[in-house]
Amino acid sequence: MAITTQAIETKYLRATNVRGARIKATAWGGSVTIGYPYALDAQDAHRAAADALIAKMGWTGTYAQGGNAKGDGGYYFVNVEGTNA
Repeated sequence: MAITTQAIETKYLRATNVRGARIKATAWGGSVTIGYPYALDAQDAHRAAADALIAKMGWTGTYAQGGNAKGDGGYYFVNVEGTNA
């Protein structure tokens, strides 16, 4: 059985003069940006952004979270059991 999935990358967007801090979650199929949830620690804040994209896209499965190789403070999330396309 082939599993077709899309990785999600999250990125912290710092505050500007117009907008507060945000986190953007991006995958090949789309993206979502949420206001930074200050009640959460950094890792859980990025998880919240990934979860928002997962919900928006209607994806299912369990997503594993890993560090961002780019070193910009973001994270990667990959589906380890379900499918999304």
